[in-house]
Amino acid sequence: MRTFAFALACSAYSCLGQEQKGVPAEALRSLLFARTPAAARSGSRVSNKRTARTMMNEKALDAKDLAGITAPLGFFDPAGFLTDKTEGKVRFYREVELKHGRLGMLAALGFLIGENFHPLFGGDIDAPGYLAFQQTPLQTFWPAVVAAIAILEVFSVFSFNSPAGGEPWSIRSDHVPGDLGFDPLNLKPTDAEELKTMQTKELNNGRLAMLAAAGMIAQELATGQKLF
Repeated sequence: MRTFAFALACSAYSCLGQEQKGVPAEALRSLLFARTPAAARSGSRVSNKRTARTMMNEKALDAKDLAGITAPLGFFDPAGFLTDKTEGKVRFYREVELKHGRLGMLAALGFLIGENFHPLFGGDIDAPGYLAFQQTPLQTFWPAVVAAIAILEVFSVFSFNSPAGGEPWSIRSDHVPGDLGFDPLNLKPTDAEELKTMQTKELNNGRLAMLAAAGMIAQELATGQKLF
């Protein structure tokens, strides 16, 4: 049976060679070893995915076009944190800055209100802000507080690019930094320029608040007294 199949293949190849004498050998080999259409499409999809992933990792977002650039300093990056960084890494830095800025604003407001008003825990908390946590029952439940914060932070993981792509700590290009989808008062402008102006204001207030909160903590640590 094998001998018959081999003889049939040889005769077919001989006939093909006689009929296609004008066709180069390279063309015949390409026909003989061509992939099936399904395999070709599959290989094309894999190649396209790899190319798109490479382009995404190599593409750099122009940080000079982002919100937060304000006169008279303009684009201020003396340490070169954004030099030659990919789009995913730039988006990660912006997300981090927004989170810290918002926490800074809450902290600065907390010093002002928390050291003057004590509606919780019997109203007998009268200590500098950096010690107030230790004067409440929350001190014994700090693991639960950290766990509650961690649950919220877990959802931010889904905005990251896969570490398998070769660049850890980078955020997807379809994620808008700082956008939590929470705008009950409908304050977000529909105009692009107005939105950028509002984003710049938030960033500048957040930067000031981070410095303010750090200064408040440092002063209370140095003096041991409340600020307000």
